Amino acid sequence: MSIKADFIWLDGQLVKFEDAKVHFLTHSLHYANAVFEGTRAYLGENGMAIFRLQDHTKRLLESAKITAITPSFSQEELENAQIELLRANNFKSNVYIRPLIFLGDGIMGIYHTKAPVRVGIAAWEWGAYLGEEGLNKGIKVCCSSLMRNSAKANFNKAKASANYLNSMMAKYEAINSGYEEALMIDEEGFIAEGTGECFFMVKNGVLISPPNDYSLKSITQDTVLKLAKDLGIEVKRQRISRDEVYVCDEAFLVGTAAEITPVNSLDNRIIADGLRGKMTKKIQDAFFDVVYGKNEKYASMLTYI
Repeated sequence: MSIKADFIWLDGQLVKFEDAKVHFLTHSLHYANAVFEGTRAYLGENGMAIFRLQDHTKRLLESAKITAITPSFSQEELENAQIELLRANNFKSNVYIRPLIFLGDGIMGIYHTKAPVRVGIAAWEWGAYLGEEGLNKGIKVCCSSLMRNSAKANFNKAKASANYLNSMMAKYEAINSGYEEALMIDEEGFIAEGTGECFFMVKNGVLISPPNDYSLKSITQDTVLKLAKDLGIEVKRQRISRDEVYVCDEAFLVGTAAEITPVNSLDNRIIADGLRGKMTKKIQDAFFDVVYGKNEKYASMLTYI
């Protein structure tokens, strides 16, 4: 699917989509110090609403602080900018929003603090990241040969551009090996997360997800944990080895882009009967009720535009 819209928000102004350009010597292009967010807006019966706008924008600014970038806009200004952008584009279906704080052109070299700080926000109509069929039937996943970034070497709690090179290579490896997604293993051999998603599995009626020691603190993961409590599902946060996944009852990936996507196999081992599990379906239904404004308890998570 091509990415297209009428406007992009750049450094405080709406500019035409085709005019949102940066210089070849943009510092972040060369040294990868930039931070970003992935946020979704859903078109429900009550109109378009951004899901957990405040939480995503807060994490964006926290990522900037971790990577020693001082943003030029406040959280309130960035939240308003995202609302303004969606209103200007007048989208007719669900939308993905991509804010980016990056370092502009003017200096070169590893020491970055003299580079100008810039902010851009793009948005476009986007469906299921891992495919509509994947939401229903699940996807084929492998364990990557690449390890998730170590906390000894990277700031794992920053959603930083530099952290995603190994995710890109793991995704490349998976797709070119006949899979649709990869799981990243931590330096001690346990599952950390997907290339851009958090992982859950079900065993004997218990919902299990790894701790965030080696992964970004996921806003969608947090939503699932809240919904599981509402549904009376027992939850454990514990390490998971790949062989435990082979014999689990259900598995799924969660993230802003992936939403709630079942995993039907790992490393060519079919999980249970290879179909979307009952608990996965229950959590999927509860999640989509929230994002489409059908669950009043979670109305505060939606910002209508």
